[in-house]
Amino acid sequence: MKHFKLFSACLFMLPFLACTQQGAKDDATEYKVVQLLGKMTLQEKIGQMNQLSPNGSIDEMAELIKEGKVGSLLNLTDPELVNKAQEIAVKTSRLGIPILMSRDVIHGYKTIFPIPLGQAATFNPEIVEAGARVAAIEASADGIRWTFAPMIDVSRDARWGRMAESCGEDPYLNAVMGAAMIRGFQGDSLSDPTSIAACAKHFVGYGASEAGKDYNSTFIPERLLRNVYLPPFEAAAKAGCATFMTSFNDNDGMPSTGNAFILKKVLRGEWNYDGMVVTDWASATEMIAHGFCKDAKEAAQKAVNAGVDMEMVSGSFIGNLEALVKEGKVSEKTIDDAVRNILRLKFRLGLFDNPYVVTDQSVKYADEHLAKAKEAAEQSAILLKNADEVLPLTDKVRTVAVVGPLADAPHDQLGTWVFDGEKDHTQTPLKALQEMYGDKVQVIYEPGLAYSRDKNTAGIAKAVAAARRADVVLAFVGEEAILSGEAHSLADLDLRGAQPALIEALAATGKPVVTIVMAGRPLTIGKEVEASSAVLYSFHPGTMGGPALADILFGKVVPSGKTPVTFPKMVGQSPIYYAHHHTGRAPSGNETLIDDIPLEAGQTSLGCTSFYMDAGFGPLFPFGYGLSYTTFGYDKLGLSADKLKADGVLIASVDVTNTGKYAGTEVVQLYVQDKVASVTRPVKELKGFQRVTLQPGETKTVTFSLPVSELAFWNVDMKKVVEPGEFKLWLGTNSDEGLSADFEVIN
Repeated sequence: MKHFKLFSACLFMLPFLACTQQGAKDDATEYKVVQLLGKMTLQEKIGQMNQLSPNGSIDEMAELIKEGKVGSLLNLTDPELVNKAQEIAVKTSRLGIPILMSRDVIHGYKTIFPIPLGQAATFNPEIVEAGARVAAIEASADGIRWTFAPMIDVSRDARWGRMAESCGEDPYLNAVMGAAMIRGFQGDSLSDPTSIAACAKHFVGYGASEAGKDYNSTFIPERLLRNVYLPPFEAAAKAGCATFMTSFNDNDGMPSTGNAFILKKVLRGEWNYDGMVVTDWASATEMIAHGFCKDAKEAAQKAVNAGVDMEMVSGSFIGNLEALVKEGKVSEKTIDDAVRNILRLKFRLGLFDNPYVVTDQSVKYADEHLAKAKEAAEQSAILLKNADEVLPLTDKVRTVAVVGPLADAPHDQLGTWVFDGEKDHTQTPLKALQEMYGDKVQVIYEPGLAYSRDKNTAGIAKAVAAARRADVVLAFVGEEAILSGEAHSLADLDLRGAQPALIEALAATGKPVVTIVMAGRPLTIGKEVEASSAVLYSFHPGTMGGPALADILFGKVVPSGKTPVTFPKMVGQSPIYYAHHHTGRAPSGNETLIDDIPLEAGQTSLGCTSFYMDAGFGPLFPFGYGLSYTTFGYDKLGLSADKLKADGVLIASVDVTNTGKYAGTEVVQLYVQDKVASVTRPVKELKGFQRVTLQPGETKTVTFSLPVSELAFWNVDMKKVVEPGEFKLWLGTNSDEGLSADFEVIN
């Protein structure tokens, strides 16, 4: 699994020399940190732990900066103001410590890539890394050297709006994509002026908020925490992620910002992490609202003693830590440890050598950046249905009706968490179809609805009239950007407004309807899928979504995206995910569903198994699902051994053949099941994937290398071990389909 190994710098060429140089560099940095820390007063140390948001001006904070009471600033995007703030810090404060400038740069700065959930759908860490590199280059041009990404919360409930910002439901996929983003943001060296420090968030369990409601409590037992929610963060730490952010939620009654178990025992103790930990926005003082602290002073005490280094905006550290040290409730050593982590990051970023930004505005929307954004949008699109091979559109199609509220919605196409993207640069599907294919087909545009929540059906008649004049209908529906993201949870996952009525009316014309969904989460679109000839799902695709979708529709690009989350049929199935555990009574598929229950059934058994009477069996679409314009056949699954020891490596291979008429890319997925263990285990777990491109009729052997150590889990004794026993392995096209073989781990 060549894409997914996290190698240290010392494994490159000339390893001894490289490690020696890296060690010398680290020693030099530590020496500088110790020397500077020894010169600081307690007040100056506490000042480094204070992050503020100046709201576009630094005048109100100039004196605080001069006094050394600001370690980091949020949301300054004007290079002149960035340089002005740095000049105050470097030239007028006693020790001249530069400020760390930060901003939420989540899936692009100016050139906007697909939302992270869409990037995860590519199953391509290389394109994800490239997207983060583009974001870093553009953001650093304005002086931003720290972003609050990647978000690697395992997200299994589509009601939670922040699923859009995640890499989906699977720990392995989050780990791989999170590490790719970190590499992209941070580049080859943090000291490169185009590199920005990444931040692994939210530590930890935030994606399991009860009922999918943002900021809500979680209850994740330690074994589940370690087996599912911590692995992406451990991968981030191993990838050298410069910072971590605590989460808003309390887990089992313990707010993350005051949780010494995760911050000290796990992060620092078990993973030996030497980066910096920051709170989320005001999450320190929000421990008061949790009922965990009585006031800001106690919040500062508990957060710092738990292992937090820097506080975002709420001011409890700067206001209370000096008194807490004098009272003996926080030791100065604890303060020193926190400030050491902050200073180390500033030295690693090269801020002491070059605190100022030299602007190069030409990097924004650079041609190569737009090309990468288009490629990411192409690879993120998921073909969910293609009845009678309606797609791709051929030369027989002379007229297309373009309808729907998302056909020409430049702001909403960008998705959530876009503070700096500009809709004037967005290339929408309507504009792309007109400009790229308008000479081949007549494009008739009738939106039908003004926006996704529009309930006014007056325009639907015009859309239907346009459909009757066309050979094919392209219906762009979904969610506005505001309907997903932080604090944008939903209890209903159906298409909003009159969009279902629009699709129904279009289908009634008898014309082929291709439904293109742009959204921030999986929606319950079963009826719309049934009514449509083809369905293409594009998690908000960003700046270049229009050209990407246009090229897919007309076959210049063959879709290859896969679902990074399970699509529910009904919201009542949420949370739903493929890697669930066995039950004692799994459904057989022969149970009686609600429409088949006889009248006056009494106590007649309907099937005493674990199922929903009204939702049937399984999801709308499983994890890892996605069609292509071609087809792929799997054959000759082979394992290098049927018995291995815990220190062994299993080689698994399969022949994949393009059995269709288009060149295409398949995502080959490897899943494993531990059949019997000391605690119940998931029915399947993703352990690898590879993208393979094949010409029609071409066959390639795809090979995976699976160390047996990757089968380890936290067992009944809360120890991470590989237990001997029988395992099943699948290689296939999604989490529901594939060839399988058994193997055994022996002592």
